[in-house]
Amino acid sequence: MTDVLRRGRVSLAFGFFAQGVAFALLVTRIPAVQDRYGVSDALLPVFLAAVPILAGIGSVVTERLVRRVRPSRLLRWSQPVVLLALLGVGAGDRVAVLAVALGVFGLAVGALDASMNMLGVSLQRAYRRSIMLGFHAAYSLGGILGASLAWAGAHWDLALWVSYLPVVVVLVPAALVGSRWYVDGESAAGDGGGGAERAGGAPGAGVGFKVLLPLCLVMTFAYIGDSTVSNWSAKYLQDVLGSSEQLATVPYNVYMVTTLVGRAVGDFGVRRFGAVAVVRGGAVVAAGGFAVVAGAPGAWAGMLGFTLLGLGLCVLVPQTFAAAGRLAEERDGRPGASDAAVARLNVFNYVGFLIGSPLVGALGDAWSYRGAMLVPMVLVLVTVVYARSFEARPDRYGGGHERPRTADVGRGSNGL
Repeated sequence: MTDVLRRGRVSLAFGFFAQGVAFALLVTRIPAVQDRYGVSDALLPVFLAAVPILAGIGSVVTERLVRRVRPSRLLRWSQPVVLLALLGVGAGDRVAVLAVALGVFGLAVGALDASMNMLGVSLQRAYRRSIMLGFHAAYSLGGILGASLAWAGAHWDLALWVSYLPVVVVLVPAALVGSRWYVDGESAAGDGGGGAERAGGAPGAGVGFKVLLPLCLVMTFAYIGDSTVSNWSAKYLQDVLGSSEQLATVPYNVYMVTTLVGRAVGDFGVRRFGAVAVVRGGAVVAAGGFAVVAGAPGAWAGMLGFTLLGLGLCVLVPQTFAAAGRLAEERDGRPGASDAAVARLNVFNYVGFLIGSPLVGALGDAWSYRGAMLVPMVLVLVTVVYARSFEARPDRYGGGHERPRTADVGRGSNGL
Protein backbone atom coordinates (compact mmCIF):
# COMPACT_ATOMS: atom_id res chain seq x y z
CA MET A 1 0.00 0.00 0.00
CA THR A 2 2.72 2.48 1.00
CA ASP A 3 4.69 1.63 -2.15
CA VAL A 4 1.66 2.58 -4.25
CA LEU A 5 1.58 6.03 -2.66
CA ARG A 6 5.31 6.46 -3.03
CA ARG A 7 5.19 5.57 -6.72
CA GLY A 8 2.24 7.91 -7.15
CA ARG A 9 4.15 10.70 -5.47
CA VAL A 10 7.27 10.21 -7.60
CA SER A 11 5.32 9.94 -10.86
CA LEU A 12 3.31 13.08 -10.09
CA ALA A 13 6.49 14.96 -9.17
CA PHE A 14 7.88 14.01 -12.56
CA GLY A 15 4.70 15.39 -14.16
CA PHE A 16 5.26 18.72 -12.40
CA PHE A 17 8.91 18.65 -13.48
CA ALA A 18 8.02 18.00 -17.14
CA GLN A 19 5.51 20.85 -17.13
CA GLY A 20 8.13 23.20 -15.68
CA VAL A 21 10.51 22.30 -18.51
CA ALA A 22 7.86 22.80 -21.21
CA PHE A 23 6.59 26.13 -19.92
CA ALA A 24 10.08 27.56 -19.47
CA LEU A 25 11.08 26.49 -22.99
CA LEU A 26 8.13 28.42 -24.38
CA VAL A 27 8.24 31.65 -22.39
CA THR A 28 12.02 32.09 -22.49
CA ARG A 29 12.12 31.79 -26.30
CA ILE A 30 9.34 34.27 -27.06
CA PRO A 31 11.72 36.58 -29.00
CA ALA A 32 12.80 33.64 -31.16
CA VAL A 33 9.16 32.65 -31.75
CA GLN A 34 8.39 36.23 -32.76
CA ASP A 35 11.30 36.30 -35.21
CA ARG A 36 10.46 32.91 -36.72
CA TYR A 37 6.87 33.84 -37.54
CA GLY A 38 7.39 37.56 -38.16
CA VAL A 39 4.88 38.54 -35.48
CA SER A 40 4.79 42.30 -35.01
CA ASP A 41 5.25 44.00 -31.63
CA ALA A 42 1.61 45.10 -31.81
CA LEU A 43 0.32 41.57 -32.41
CA LEU A 44 2.61 39.77 -29.96
CA PRO A 45 0.64 40.76 -26.81
CA VAL A 46 -2.47 39.24 -28.38
CA PHE A 47 -0.75 35.89 -28.76
CA LEU A 48 0.74 36.07 -25.28
CA ALA A 49 -2.60 36.96 -23.68
CA ALA A 50 -4.42 34.20 -25.56
CA VAL A 51 -2.44 31.45 -23.82
CA PRO A 52 -3.53 32.20 -20.21
CA ILE A 53 -7.08 33.02 -21.35
CA LEU A 54 -7.40 29.64 -23.08
CA ALA A 55 -5.72 27.98 -20.10
CA GLY A 56 -8.43 29.45 -17.89
CA ILE A 57 -11.06 28.01 -20.23
CA GLY A 58 -9.28 24.65 -20.08
CA SER A 59 -9.37 24.75 -16.29
CA VAL A 60 -13.12 25.53 -16.28
CA VAL A 61 -13.76 22.63 -18.68
CA THR A 62 -11.67 20.38 -16.45
CA GLU A 63 -13.91 21.24 -13.50
CA ARG A 64 -16.81 19.78 -15.51
CA LEU A 65 -14.91 16.79 -16.82
CA VAL A 66 -13.71 15.54 -13.44
CA ARG A 67 -17.30 14.89 -12.45
CA ARG A 68 -17.18 11.94 -14.85
CA VAL A 69 -13.52 11.33 -15.62
CA ARG A 70 -10.71 10.74 -13.17
CA PRO A 71 -8.11 13.53 -12.98
CA SER A 72 -5.36 10.97 -13.63
CA ARG A 73 -6.79 10.32 -17.09
CA LEU A 74 -6.92 14.02 -17.90
CA LEU A 75 -3.34 14.47 -16.74
CA ARG A 76 -2.17 11.36 -18.58
CA TRP A 77 -3.29 12.71 -21.95
CA SER A 78 -3.03 16.47 -21.48
CA GLN A 79 0.70 16.36 -20.72
CA PRO A 80 1.70 14.80 -24.06
CA VAL A 81 -0.61 17.28 -25.83
CA VAL A 82 1.20 20.20 -24.14
CA LEU A 83 4.58 18.84 -25.19
CA LEU A 84 3.49 18.17 -28.77
CA ALA A 85 1.94 21.64 -28.98
CA LEU A 86 5.28 23.06 -27.84
CA LEU A 87 6.96 21.22 -30.71
CA GLY A 88 4.29 22.61 -33.04
CA VAL A 89 5.22 26.14 -31.95
CA GLY A 90 8.83 25.47 -32.90
CA ALA A 91 8.19 23.58 -36.13
CA GLY A 92 5.58 25.77 -37.88
CA ASP A 93 6.29 28.36 -40.55
CA ARG A 94 3.03 30.36 -40.75
CA VAL A 95 1.24 32.59 -38.26
CA ALA A 96 -1.87 30.42 -38.54
CA VAL A 97 0.16 27.40 -37.39
CA LEU A 98 1.49 29.41 -34.45
CA ALA A 99 -2.04 30.45 -33.48
CA VAL A 100 -3.29 26.85 -33.54
CA ALA A 101 -0.26 25.51 -31.64
CA LEU A 102 -0.53 28.18 -28.93
CA GLY A 103 -4.28 27.62 -28.71
CA VAL A 104 -3.84 23.90 -28.15
CA PHE A 105 -1.01 24.59 -25.71
CA GLY A 106 -3.18 26.98 -23.68
CA LEU A 107 -6.22 24.71 -23.46
CA ALA A 108 -4.10 21.67 -22.58
CA VAL A 109 -2.10 23.61 -19.98
CA GLY A 110 -5.32 24.56 -18.20
CA ALA A 111 -6.37 20.91 -17.96
CA LEU A 112 -2.82 19.90 -17.02
CA ASP A 113 -2.36 22.45 -14.24
CA ALA A 114 -5.76 21.70 -12.74
CA SER A 115 -5.45 17.90 -12.83
CA MET A 116 -1.86 17.94 -11.51
CA ASN A 117 -2.87 19.94 -8.48
CA MET A 118 -5.97 17.78 -7.96
CA LEU A 119 -3.77 14.70 -7.70
CA GLY A 120 -1.33 16.57 -5.46
CA VAL A 121 -4.10 17.53 -3.04
CA SER A 122 -5.47 13.99 -2.92
CA LEU A 123 -2.00 12.54 -2.30
CA GLN A 124 -1.43 15.02 0.49
CA ARG A 125 -4.68 13.88 2.07
CA ALA A 126 -3.53 10.26 1.89
CA TYR A 127 -0.13 11.09 3.37
CA ARG A 128 -1.80 13.15 6.12
CA ARG A 129 1.09 15.61 6.06
CA SER A 130 2.26 18.46 3.86
CA ILE A 131 3.87 17.32 0.59
CA MET A 132 2.36 19.85 -1.83
CA LEU A 133 5.33 22.20 -1.83
CA GLY A 134 7.55 19.34 -2.95
CA PHE A 135 5.56 18.94 -6.16
CA HIS A 136 5.92 22.63 -6.94
CA ALA A 137 9.63 22.38 -6.14
CA ALA A 138 9.83 19.79 -8.94
CA TYR A 139 8.10 22.30 -11.22
CA SER A 140 10.68 24.96 -10.29
CA LEU A 141 13.50 22.51 -10.98
CA GLY A 142 11.99 21.78 -14.39
CA GLY A 143 11.73 25.51 -15.04
CA ILE A 144 15.42 25.99 -14.28
CA LEU A 145 16.34 23.13 -16.62
CA GLY A 146 14.03 24.42 -19.35
CA ALA A 147 15.45 27.94 -19.08
CA SER A 148 18.98 26.52 -19.25
CA LEU A 149 18.13 24.51 -22.37
CA ALA A 150 16.56 27.61 -23.90
CA TRP A 151 19.74 29.58 -23.16
CA ALA A 152 21.82 26.86 -24.83
CA GLY A 153 19.57 26.91 -27.90
CA ALA A 154 19.83 30.67 -28.16
CA HIS A 155 23.59 30.62 -27.52
CA TRP A 156 24.25 28.16 -30.35
CA ASP A 157 21.60 29.77 -32.56
CA LEU A 158 19.62 26.53 -32.91
CA ALA A 159 16.30 26.47 -34.71
CA LEU A 160 13.35 26.28 -32.32
CA TRP A 161 12.33 22.81 -33.45
CA VAL A 162 15.91 21.57 -32.96
CA SER A 163 15.81 22.85 -29.37
CA TYR A 164 12.35 21.44 -28.68
CA LEU A 165 12.47 18.05 -30.43
CA PRO A 166 14.92 16.21 -28.10
CA VAL A 167 12.98 17.42 -25.05
CA VAL A 168 9.67 16.22 -26.48
CA VAL A 169 11.13 12.89 -27.59
CA VAL A 170 12.38 12.24 -24.05
CA LEU A 171 9.52 13.64 -21.98
CA VAL A 172 6.45 12.32 -23.87
CA PRO A 173 7.19 8.60 -23.44
CA ALA A 174 8.54 9.19 -19.92
CA ALA A 175 5.34 11.01 -18.93
CA LEU A 176 3.15 8.29 -20.43
CA VAL A 177 5.04 5.56 -18.58
CA GLY A 178 5.01 7.51 -15.32
CA SER A 179 1.26 8.10 -15.62
CA ARG A 180 0.66 4.41 -14.90
CA TRP A 181 1.28 5.10 -11.21
CA TYR A 182 -0.83 8.21 -10.71
CA VAL A 183 -3.08 8.05 -7.64
CA ASP A 184 -6.55 9.60 -7.81
CA GLY A 185 -8.60 11.01 -4.96
CA GLU A 186 -10.84 7.95 -4.67
CA SER A 187 -7.86 5.60 -4.88
CA ALA A 188 -5.96 7.53 -2.22
CA ALA A 189 -8.97 7.28 0.06
CA GLY A 190 -9.17 3.54 -0.41
CA ASP A 191 -12.33 3.52 -2.53
CA GLY A 192 -12.30 0.37 -4.54
CA GLY A 193 -14.50 1.64 -7.32
CA GLY A 194 -14.93 5.36 -7.31
CA GLY A 195 -16.69 5.47 -10.64
CA ALA A 196 -20.15 5.64 -9.13
CA GLU A 197 -19.04 8.52 -6.95
CA ARG A 198 -18.18 10.64 -9.98
CA ALA A 199 -21.19 9.55 -11.97
CA GLY A 200 -23.53 10.50 -9.18
CA GLY A 201 -22.83 14.19 -9.02
CA ALA A 202 -20.27 16.94 -8.87
CA PRO A 203 -17.76 16.57 -6.05
CA GLY A 204 -17.11 19.91 -4.48
CA ALA A 205 -19.99 21.55 -6.33
CA GLY A 206 -21.23 23.03 -3.07
CA VAL A 207 -18.01 25.01 -2.60
CA GLY A 208 -18.63 28.12 -4.68
CA PHE A 209 -16.52 31.14 -5.50
CA LYS A 210 -17.89 33.03 -2.50
CA VAL A 211 -16.41 30.47 -0.10
CA LEU A 212 -13.20 30.26 -2.10
CA LEU A 213 -12.88 34.03 -2.58
CA PRO A 214 -10.09 34.61 -0.01
CA LEU A 215 -8.02 31.84 -1.59
CA CYS A 216 -8.79 33.12 -5.10
CA LEU A 217 -7.50 36.55 -4.09
CA VAL A 218 -4.33 35.07 -2.60
CA MET A 219 -3.73 33.06 -5.79
CA THR A 220 -4.25 36.17 -7.94
CA PHE A 221 -1.95 38.33 -5.83
CA ALA A 222 0.76 35.65 -5.77
CA TYR A 223 0.76 35.41 -9.57
CA ILE A 224 0.75 39.18 -9.95
CA GLY A 225 3.94 39.14 -7.92
CA ASP A 226 5.39 36.24 -9.90
CA SER A 227 4.61 37.78 -13.29
CA THR A 228 6.13 41.07 -12.12
CA VAL A 229 9.42 39.32 -11.48
CA SER A 230 9.39 37.25 -14.68
CA ASN A 231 8.44 40.16 -16.96
CA TRP A 232 10.07 43.20 -15.36
CA SER A 233 13.11 42.13 -13.31
CA ALA A 234 15.60 42.46 -16.19
CA LYS A 235 14.21 45.79 -17.42
CA TYR A 236 14.03 47.16 -13.87
CA LEU A 237 17.61 46.26 -13.07
CA GLN A 238 18.95 47.71 -16.31
CA ASP A 239 16.79 50.81 -16.79
CA VAL A 240 16.11 51.83 -13.19
CA LEU A 241 19.11 50.52 -11.26
CA GLY A 242 21.67 51.02 -14.03
CA SER A 243 23.04 47.49 -14.33
CA SER A 244 24.70 46.03 -17.40
CA GLU A 245 22.64 43.99 -19.86
CA GLN A 246 24.44 40.83 -18.76
CA LEU A 247 23.83 41.46 -15.06
CA ALA A 248 20.16 42.20 -15.76
CA THR A 249 19.61 38.55 -16.72
CA VAL A 250 20.65 37.35 -13.25
CA PRO A 251 17.68 38.32 -11.02
CA TYR A 252 15.18 35.95 -12.63
CA ASN A 253 17.64 33.06 -12.39
CA VAL A 254 18.23 33.90 -8.74
CA TYR A 255 14.47 34.12 -8.22
CA MET A 256 13.97 30.66 -9.74
CA VAL A 257 16.72 29.10 -7.62
CA THR A 258 15.42 30.61 -4.38
CA THR A 259 11.91 29.49 -5.35
CA LEU A 260 13.22 25.95 -5.70
CA VAL A 261 15.05 26.12 -2.37
CA GLY A 262 12.05 27.58 -0.55
CA ARG A 263 9.68 24.94 -1.90
CA ALA A 264 12.14 22.12 -1.23
CA VAL A 265 12.15 22.93 2.50
CA GLY A 266 8.67 24.45 2.73
CA ASP A 267 6.85 21.21 3.56
CA PHE A 268 9.01 20.80 6.65
CA GLY A 269 8.04 24.31 7.72
CA VAL A 270 4.34 23.51 7.31
CA ARG A 271 4.69 20.33 9.36
CA ARG A 272 6.61 22.13 12.07
CA PHE A 273 4.81 25.50 12.28
CA GLY A 274 1.55 25.00 10.38
CA ALA A 275 0.28 26.40 7.09
CA VAL A 276 -0.96 29.68 8.56
CA ALA A 277 2.46 30.63 9.91
CA VAL A 278 4.23 29.63 6.69
CA VAL A 279 1.81 31.62 4.52
CA ARG A 280 2.06 34.68 6.74
CA GLY A 281 5.83 34.45 6.80
CA GLY A 282 5.99 34.02 3.04
CA ALA A 283 3.76 37.03 2.44
CA VAL A 284 5.80 39.24 4.77
CA VAL A 285 9.10 38.14 3.20
CA ALA A 286 7.72 38.72 -0.32
CA ALA A 287 6.42 42.16 0.61
CA GLY A 288 9.83 42.94 2.09
CA GLY A 289 11.42 41.83 -1.18
CA PHE A 290 9.28 44.27 -3.17
CA ALA A 291 10.12 47.03 -0.70
CA VAL A 292 13.84 46.37 -1.12
CA VAL A 293 13.47 46.36 -4.92
CA ALA A 294 11.52 49.63 -4.87
CA GLY A 295 14.06 51.39 -2.67
CA ALA A 296 17.25 49.75 -3.94
CA PRO A 297 20.13 52.20 -4.50
CA GLY A 298 21.85 49.89 -6.95
CA ALA A 299 21.75 46.62 -8.87
CA TRP A 300 23.10 44.36 -6.11
CA ALA A 301 20.56 45.60 -3.61
CA GLY A 302 17.89 45.01 -6.24
CA MET A 303 19.04 41.42 -6.64
CA LEU A 304 18.74 40.97 -2.87
CA GLY A 305 15.12 42.06 -3.18
CA PHE A 306 14.41 39.56 -5.96
CA THR A 307 16.05 36.86 -3.85
CA LEU A 308 13.66 37.63 -1.00
CA LEU A 309 10.77 37.54 -3.46
CA GLY A 310 11.64 34.00 -4.48
CA LEU A 311 11.78 32.82 -0.89
CA GLY A 312 8.50 34.52 0.00
CA LEU A 313 6.25 33.95 -3.00
CA CYS A 314 7.22 30.30 -3.48
CA VAL A 315 5.06 28.99 -0.62
CA LEU A 316 1.83 30.81 -1.43
CA VAL A 317 0.53 28.98 -4.51
CA PRO A 318 1.07 25.37 -3.32
CA GLN A 319 -0.48 26.13 0.05
CA THR A 320 -3.44 27.86 -1.61
CA PHE A 321 -4.23 24.74 -3.64
CA ALA A 322 -3.87 22.60 -0.52
CA ALA A 323 -6.17 24.89 1.47
CA ALA A 324 -8.83 24.83 -1.27
CA GLY A 325 -8.81 21.05 -1.35
CA ARG A 326 -8.98 20.83 2.43
CA LEU A 327 -11.86 23.32 2.60
CA ALA A 328 -13.85 21.45 -0.06
CA GLU A 329 -13.44 18.10 1.62
CA GLU A 330 -14.30 19.43 5.05
CA ARG A 331 -17.55 20.83 3.63
CA ASP A 332 -18.39 17.94 1.29
CA GLY A 333 -16.81 14.93 3.02
CA ARG A 334 -16.45 12.77 -0.10
CA PRO A 335 -13.23 11.61 -1.79
CA GLY A 336 -12.68 13.76 -4.84
CA ALA A 337 -14.64 16.67 -3.41
CA SER A 338 -11.57 18.85 -3.73
CA ASP A 339 -11.28 18.47 -7.52
CA ALA A 340 -13.83 21.10 -8.52
CA ALA A 341 -12.48 23.56 -5.94
CA VAL A 342 -8.93 23.12 -7.26
CA ALA A 343 -10.09 23.66 -10.86
CA ARG A 344 -11.96 26.84 -9.90
CA LEU A 345 -9.02 28.17 -7.95
CA ASN A 346 -6.63 27.36 -10.80
CA VAL A 347 -8.42 29.91 -13.02
CA PHE A 348 -7.05 32.70 -10.81
CA ASN A 349 -3.53 31.52 -11.58
CA TYR A 350 -4.11 32.90 -15.09
CA VAL A 351 -6.01 35.96 -13.87
CA GLY A 352 -2.96 37.03 -11.88
CA PHE A 353 -0.65 36.26 -14.78
CA LEU A 354 -2.77 38.41 -17.11
CA ILE A 355 -3.03 41.34 -14.70
CA GLY A 356 0.50 41.48 -13.30
CA SER A 357 2.67 42.47 -16.25
CA PRO A 358 0.32 45.08 -17.81
CA LEU A 359 -0.40 46.56 -14.38
CA VAL A 360 3.26 47.19 -13.57
CA GLY A 361 3.97 48.41 -17.10
CA ALA A 362 1.10 50.90 -17.06
CA LEU A 363 2.02 52.22 -13.61
CA GLY A 364 5.67 52.44 -14.57
CA ASP A 365 4.93 54.52 -17.65
CA ALA A 366 2.39 56.76 -15.92
CA TRP A 367 4.19 57.13 -12.59
CA SER A 368 7.53 55.38 -11.97
CA TYR A 369 8.76 51.82 -11.95
CA ARG A 370 9.90 52.17 -8.35
CA GLY A 371 6.41 53.20 -7.38
CA ALA A 372 4.92 50.42 -9.50
CA MET A 373 6.78 47.83 -7.40
CA LEU A 374 4.88 49.01 -4.33
CA VAL A 375 1.54 47.86 -5.78
CA PRO A 376 2.32 44.11 -5.86
CA MET A 377 3.96 44.62 -2.47
CA VAL A 378 0.66 45.81 -0.98
CA LEU A 379 -1.34 43.10 -2.76
CA VAL A 380 0.92 40.31 -1.51
CA LEU A 381 0.80 41.76 1.99
CA VAL A 382 -3.01 41.47 1.93
CA THR A 383 -2.42 37.71 2.09
CA VAL A 384 -1.65 38.14 5.79
CA VAL A 385 -5.27 39.18 6.32
CA TYR A 386 -6.52 35.97 4.69
CA ALA A 387 -4.00 33.65 6.35
CA ARG A 388 -6.67 32.10 8.59
CA SER A 389 -8.21 30.56 5.47
CA PHE A 390 -5.20 28.22 5.41
CA GLU A 391 -5.86 26.85 8.88
CA ALA A 392 -6.43 23.10 9.09
CA ARG A 393 -8.18 21.13 11.78
CA PRO A 394 -5.59 19.19 13.76
CA ASP A 395 -6.92 15.87 12.47
CA ARG A 396 -6.80 16.89 8.79
CA TYR A 397 -3.98 16.24 6.31
CA GLY A 398 -1.29 18.86 5.92
CA GLY A 399 -1.78 20.38 9.35
CA GLY A 400 -0.31 17.90 11.76
CA HIS A 401 2.15 15.11 12.17
CA GLU A 402 -0.17 12.13 11.78
CA ARG A 403 1.08 9.18 9.84
CA PRO A 404 -1.14 7.76 7.08
CA ARG A 405 -3.67 5.22 8.21
CA THR A 406 -4.19 2.01 6.29
CA ALA A 407 -7.68 3.10 5.25
CA ASP A 408 -6.25 6.25 3.65
CA VAL A 409 -3.92 4.36 1.36
CA GLY A 410 -5.24 2.97 -1.88
CA ARG A 411 -4.57 1.72 -5.33
CA GLY A 412 -2.86 3.58 -8.14
CA SER A 413 -4.76 4.79 -11.18
CA ASN A 414 -3.27 2.10 -13.41
CA GLY A 415 -6.01 0.53 -15.49
CA LEU A 416 -8.79 2.86 -14.29
